Amino acid sequence: MAKKEQNIILGVTASIAIYKACEIIRRLRACGLLVHVVMTKEAQELIKPVVFRSLSGNKVYLGQMFEEQDSWDINHIALARKADLILIAPATANIIAKLAAGICDDLLSCTVCAAESKVLIAPAMNENMYNNKITQSNIAKLKSCGYKFIAPGKGLLACGMVGTGCLAEVSDIVKEVRKIL
Repeated sequence: MAKKEQNIILGVTASIAIYKACEIIRRLRACGLLVHVVMTKEAQELIKPVVFRSLSGNKVYLGQMFEEQDSWDINHIALARKADLILIAPATANIIAKLAAGICDDLLSCTVCAAESKVLIAPAMNENMYNNKITQSNIAKLKSCGYKFIAPGKGLLACGMVGTGCLAEVSDIVKEVRKIL
């Protein structure tokens, strides 16, 4: 019997580390995984969906809940059912807060809420935002619900500061995905 191809839903949010999502897609595909990208509306301000479509070989789902569909399937439910794992990389403080509060106001947050699969979150943000008590509380809450996190690294941040908040190394993210699957 042939082994079922595994589907990764890659949620991409509006962090300057978005460019690393390109390499994440390449490496996941090299592992034989199917990658389906869901971009938030804000992420589309930083990189065009055509880049992710070219790298993944699949349609890119945009932040709109009610975009024109090819079939009768409801996008967030269909994506949630398809997911063997949802990876959010880079994950902003905003998406982490939404998930912790149960806010479902875009395609990515609704897909995560509807999913029964594991969720892996790779934060990327300014050190002050990452260390903020509310952000840390949201992370703790999501961990208590079974969400997995891969901690950000320390390095030069987009704001010019050196601190914790850099997206984890792509190789570490891919290694964690393979471990979960």
